[in-house]
Amino acid sequence: MKLKLGIPKGSLENATIDLFRRAGFNITTSTRSYFPAIDDPEIECMLIRAQEMARYVEDGVLDAGLTGRDWVEENEAQVETVADLVYAKQSFGKVRWVLAAPEASPYRTVEDLQGKIIATELVRTTERYLASKGVKARVEFSWGATEVKPPELADAIVEVTETGSSLRANKLRILETVLESNTQLIANCGAWRDDWKRRKLEDIKLLLEGAISALGKVGLMLNVRREDLPAVINVLPALKNPTISQLSDEAWVAVNTILEETTVRSIIPRLKDAGAQGIVEYPLNKIVM
Repeated sequence: MKLKLGIPKGSLENATIDLFRRAGFNITTSTRSYFPAIDDPEIECMLIRAQEMARYVEDGVLDAGLTGRDWVEENEAQVETVADLVYAKQSFGKVRWVLAAPEASPYRTVEDLQGKIIATELVRTTERYLASKGVKARVEFSWGATEVKPPELADAIVEVTETGSSLRANKLRILETVLESNTQLIANCGAWRDDWKRRKLEDIKLLLEGAISALGKVGLMLNVRREDLPAVINVLPALKNPTISQLSDEAWVAVNTILEETTVRSIIPRLKDAGAQGIVEYPLNKIVM
């Protein structure tokens, strides 16, 4: 038995493959194939655009896949959400779909767009949003370069943004947030009810979440005389609970902990001053809680 897994083609592709590598799965793509190789004989991968992923998972063409919550909602897909995959790195952080209009326009709220034209790739979600606000406007599908549509081709747009910098560069003002989204691992409802496939997906979820937990963190181990241990512990950040092990020499102990990578460069010299020896910093692929 194999699990048919959709890998998002496009902007999420490299980040997804790197996340799976950290989780322990090596995925190899080829420009000539939509079926990447993976070093797990129980998984069969297929490259699918994130915009279409939820539909293929819902229909059972794929057992599971990674896509944004925005596209699940846009397609109104009936799927199981296995995991929310969010971390503060580009492509996997939370993003917003926002309603924006030209800075020079008179539009300040969604109500000001009554009877106007709004361009977006997220048509159905935008239509539902407008309906919830009691606003009737014409929503047109945009094939791309949506930021340049106003004011000639549209009065406003609904576009995805992480920082808002692209919108500001195109002299657009954000009026409201339509939807917040993040990457999800989703599953076909039938596949989720299958014991073998569900167990496989739960294993993948555990490993992916472990890889996300390890991002930006490193391990640190060191040796210290027992009499200097309080001083060393005092240097480590608050709320950290290091593992302390007895060495063969009863006067010495080993300390092992996990720290934010950005703090280590300032902590190591202070640990040395406190009496620590044999300090080793090492990278982490996964932290499974």
